[in-house]
Amino acid sequence: MEAMARASVASSAQLRPCPSPRRNRCPMRCPGRRGVACSASAADADVVDLFDAAKLTVDRFVKSGMVVGLGSGPASALAVQYLGTRLRRGSLTDIVAVTSSVLSASEADMAGIRASSYQEGTQIDFAFTDAEVIEEGTLAAVIGRRKTESGEPSFMVEKVFKQKSSESTMVKSADKLAFITGNDKYLTGVEGSIPVLVKSGNWIDTAEEIDDLFLGDAEVWRRPSFGTAGPLGGDHPLVTKEGHHVLDVIFTTPIPDLGQVAEKLEKISGVVDHGIICSNQSYAVIASKGEVQVIEEKSSVIP
Repeated sequence: MEAMARASVASSAQLRPCPSPRRNRCPMRCPGRRGVACSASAADADVVDLFDAAKLTVDRFVKSGMVVGLGSGPASALAVQYLGTRLRRGSLTDIVAVTSSVLSASEADMAGIRASSYQEGTQIDFAFTDAEVIEEGTLAAVIGRRKTESGEPSFMVEKVFKQKSSESTMVKSADKLAFITGNDKYLTGVEGSIPVLVKSGNWIDTAEEIDDLFLGDAEVWRRPSFGTAGPLGGDHPLVTKEGHHVLDVIFTTPIPDLGQVAEKLEKISGVVDHGIICSNQSYAVIASKGEVQVIEEKSSVIP
């Protein structure tokens, strides 16, 4: 079953093995194919590593009788799939699964897991999710970044973000939380964007206050619903189902402490939520080159 899971994920990602059967190398007379094949082989390895990290997350943290929050993303999908396998085997029982998005609900359904949607106030014993980046030392993480460089249509990426904004509420309420990701996303000095949800009425005032707060370190852009529309987000800004706008606070210098950024944002009038997740009981499950490491805040440096 685990082998089928790995093969299924690799197939869905349209990963191609090296076409040459000899020593996994492409023919010498086809140099143009070599880079593609090697990249595909590396991608295959990444998928296997993520599956191992997802499997370890379930085995180590999920116990019978728990209320478990199901996150979304490639690694979380693998964890949901493996959780379904363990439930069918009977090695886990009486699990109450909670989803916060259409994505995680769909994954649960495909895995044969009966799940309910997250409702505010629901007590979550343990939750897992993907993270775009994790801060070494604190294990604070960022979710919901814009990823137009991934090759996916922009509107699909933004649809995912709307669901991620709901997911952040669920994972922040969990007693224990695990982020599943690759070693390249476990960093010291995080840079790049932090998504911030703001009330639509006076969003410009809110954006200007954020800009003043991080003057010289970050730029503030309103996210459009599609394409690139400049700092103001154009005539078609992204609006969540709750009616909030999304600001991307783009840091151009390393952030010394994500937690401090979160605290400052939460004090600004008009800010509803943000993509920084800080938890007192968080873990990072890091997949890297054939091994998986579980990192806690008290021992957060990978040797």
